[in-house]
Amino acid sequence: MPPAWWRRGRRLSDGTTLHWWKQIIAVLVVYGLYELVRNKTIAGPEVAFQNALRVMEWQQSLGINHELAVQAWSLEWLPLIVFSNYFYGSVYLGATFGTIVWLYRRRSDAYPLWRNTLAFMTMLGLVGFAFFPLMPPRLLDVLGDGQLFGFVDTLVDYPTFWSFDSEAMRTVSNPFAAMPSLHCAWAFWGACALYPRVRSNWARGLAVAYPIVTVYVVVATGNHFILDAVGGVVIFVAGYGLARAFTRAGRGRPLSERDDDPREIGSTEPVESDQRPYRSIAVR
Repeated sequence: MPPAWWRRGRRLSDGTTLHWWKQIIAVLVVYGLYELVRNKTIAGPEVAFQNALRVMEWQQSLGINHELAVQAWSLEWLPLIVFSNYFYGSVYLGATFGTIVWLYRRRSDAYPLWRNTLAFMTMLGLVGFAFFPLMPPRLLDVLGDGQLFGFVDTLVDYPTFWSFDSEAMRTVSNPFAAMPSLHCAWAFWGACALYPRVRSNWARGLAVAYPIVTVYVVVATGNHFILDAVGGVVIFVAGYGLARAFTRAGRGRPLSERDDDPREIGSTEPVESDQRPYRSIAVR
């Protein structure tokens, strides 16, 4: 008799069992919490504008105030800026969810560590949004103090299926959730999770290109400063460090009496907790 659907999952080399439905719930809870907190912690434009001036001052001292030049160069070729708009609005979700599913299915031992890294760094991003609301470059001329900086809101001025200026997006999106850039953090996460585990050169090339293109896109569309991308790297590194400290599943000594390769359980009985020499204190 086939096993019940709720007992199906992946068995790791250390004997830990990851049930697919629990993983879906964990990912959806983290993403739902992210959306809820992100859009509830909206500061006033005055604070966000002053923080933007601070970021530009910091970047000036570092010699990296290049956002306006990058956008001006990009606007010279319409297909490039339209590509950037669609990449910015869609790829981060597809790539992130695609990577987490691929890890679960194909590299199950690595999955708990990288799942927890994603969760930790996303929560760290929320801390940044709450304590350092930041006006993105595209809004400086619209919501600032009257100064003209010359940035263009490409999602408003160039063809796309969506715009942050639409009524629907204004009600569900926090325009000042910019520091750190989670687009960039998730891109660095995806690249580091995939590069050592994919086999073909073209796949590794895509993994390397993903964060590079993402940094370019968030700057070219006027959605982030360069330091926002640096902030994304910082929370990724911090999230990975926390995940390594707290994740046990998939990292224990392989059980000699079982197949070391993760596999779908199918009709195999789930492993009882007292049979596991290592237990994760993170969500499995």
